[in-house]
Amino acid sequence: MLDVKFIRENLELVEKSTKEKGYKINVPEALELDDKRKEVLAEVEALRARRNEVAGKMKGGKPAPELIEEGKKIKLELAEKEKALSSIESEVNAVLKQIPNVIFDDVPLGGEECSVEVKKWGKNHKTGVDHLDYATSRGWLDFERGAKVAGNKFYYLKGDLALLENALLQYGLSKVLEHGFTYMTVPDMVSSRVLEGCGFNPRSSEQSDEYFIEGEDLAMIATAEMPLTGYHMDEILNEEQLPLFYAGYSPCFRKEAGAYGKYTRGLFRVHQFNKLEMYAFCLPEQSKEIHEKILKIEEEIWQGLEIPYHVINIAAGDLGAPAAKKYDMEYWSPVNQKYQEITSCSNCTDFQARACNVRVRRKDGTVEFVHTLNGTAIPLARALVVILENYAKEGGKLEVPKVLKPYLGGKTEL
Repeated sequence: MLDVKFIRENLELVEKSTKEKGYKINVPEALELDDKRKEVLAEVEALRARRNEVAGKMKGGKPAPELIEEGKKIKLELAEKEKALSSIESEVNAVLKQIPNVIFDDVPLGGEECSVEVKKWGKNHKTGVDHLDYATSRGWLDFERGAKVAGNKFYYLKGDLALLENALLQYGLSKVLEHGFTYMTVPDMVSSRVLEGCGFNPRSSEQSDEYFIEGEDLAMIATAEMPLTGYHMDEILNEEQLPLFYAGYSPCFRKEAGAYGKYTRGLFRVHQFNKLEMYAFCLPEQSKEIHEKILKIEEEIWQGLEIPYHVINIAAGDLGAPAAKKYDMEYWSPVNQKYQEITSCSNCTDFQARACNVRVRRKDGTVEFVHTLNGTAIPLARALVVILENYAKEGGKLEVPKVLKPYLGGKTEL
């Protein structure tokens, strides 16, 4: 959520970023609503002051009838104005929540096709196996029974593939712990306030990805980023505490409503999967450096697995509402002979912190909003796709990546 004062002082910049991100929002209209809010607030404050003045005159004796009558009128008028103020404040907040974060200067403009490659690592493999056919033939993956139990795009992992998923988690966890992250398990559901505070505002209702709990103010999480964002909600941290680094492990639930036309085969895009997520709360002046740190950790993880990849600076039109800048890591798929997304990391500046009211008290006593960042360590379902595509051997066995052997009892193949 952007500060309305910032919007006023940077209207042209906010309008440009909103347009470049693909959001059709009338930003000046939001400011007009806020002007109306200010007018009503001034009327409410004036009535409250007059009410207190009248109440003061009525003390110490029998009040005059005209004062009693004026007090009654003020009470009725104030009730109406406060109701109007509450209504317009809700309206203003609803509009402000739809305005996305401002992009950094080095974010490419345009749609998804305008994202820019910034680095590349590894040698691209020329051949690989289809993960779905391979895992199904080994008896490791069962979409058919998953659909019977929960519906399309749900699945069972079995035997060695389930153990391989656990090995990937343990490997990813070892890497983030090396870099000073605190490991956390998190709630699998969040309230609407946290959901909105994270800034997961779809460009259209058809793109809404969350599963909501009927009759409850709760939604299933699409990523551990959501409960981690809310962890310090309504708190004031001390400057000495920052930066704070958390690694959250959780299942993730997604409708994948906006996935039409994207690669969806097998485990690549499913309704439920497990993920290890990195998250940081930091001072504003630290966030750009920490963004690069999170990207470096992601690269270390995939270099350790010896998977070729490239990193792209995501174009504005493909950024979500909260991110000011985002990197995607895409692995080389030897099956599809193209790069496909495996991880991402975003700098959300103070956009989420403002909505969730997470602040920092500086050493000089001043208080301001922190910056928040997030990055995927290991998205386990997609990680399995990557390993199967790259490590299946002739004859049907699966070679175990060197870094995973300690977590699979030293096995060299499955």
